[in-house]
Amino acid sequence: MEQNLFTNAHILAWLQYFSDNTEVDLERVKILDITRKNKNLIPTVESHRSVLVFTEAGHPDIFYRMFNAGLGDCTVIYNEGSEPAGPVKQNKVYDMMDRGINASAGMLILNPNARSTFKFGMDNQSFTPGSVRYVGSEIRAVLLSKMQVDTRKNICVISGESIAVEAAIMASEGTVVAVEYSARDRRTLEDNVSQFGLNNVTIIDHVDEQTMADLPVPDVTMLVASASMEQEMKYLLKLNPKMEFVIYTLDFAVAAAMSEKCKALGVGDVEVIQVTVSKLSSKNTFDTQPAPWIISARPE
Repeated sequence: MEQNLFTNAHILAWLQYFSDNTEVDLERVKILDITRKNKNLIPTVESHRSVLVFTEAGHPDIFYRMFNAGLGDCTVIYNEGSEPAGPVKQNKVYDMMDRGINASAGMLILNPNARSTFKFGMDNQSFTPGSVRYVGSEIRAVLLSKMQVDTRKNICVISGESIAVEAAIMASEGTVVAVEYSARDRRTLEDNVSQFGLNNVTIIDHVDEQTMADLPVPDVTMLVASASMEQEMKYLLKLNPKMEFVIYTLDFAVAAAMSEKCKALGVGDVEVIQVTVSKLSSKNTFDTQPAPWIISARPE
């Protein structure tokens, strides 16, 4: 069994400490232990007004990363040392950028500008520029909807960089395995993972028994249609016979053939849709973007 640095007793003690020394409504506090694997600090702070964060010593750039993510105005309430005792201190994140964490402890982070909804269909300008040509935000929103992402879902994304990032933010208690065959695209994805402070993303360069051996078994896989797609689907169905798939393609012939290909793999519940997005230009004409086919499939 995993040994946790912060037990229930520790958490209760820190809650009592902040209850005695602050006016924060603890009923509305989100508890986040980032000493455990796959916990994302930045997306959690972005979406909650108050977060009680438990962290071990280290993290020399934790406040700089928060500032860089646009959280500089957040308030940090903390103390010195690793025990819930002594005077309370309070600073803005932008005043703490040159500080790290020097002891295992709890701290309250207050974000009055927290959003109450997912970042669903994020603007492409939010992502790190690099080798990747990102799918349009409207198309990404449809893909994520078809994937039915929830907070605890384990997800595999093959050649869908921005999908992997946004899915990881939404699946805050789950994991994302991102498969990128190109070294340049892997570097771009790594930059995005760092920018958004994501700890629940694992990047691999292909799908097989070796690369997936120690990773959580996905519940759903999103993949861009390619020559290796059928081989990938066969292997993933061995891992999880109930695997759900969402497939993106701009090739009509591929889309037309997917129903039969899926049935041959034992995935019989297939839906094929086409999504078209047109945007009004500065010349008062509509520019039509590439219109992909999106195939969703699951075992019957």
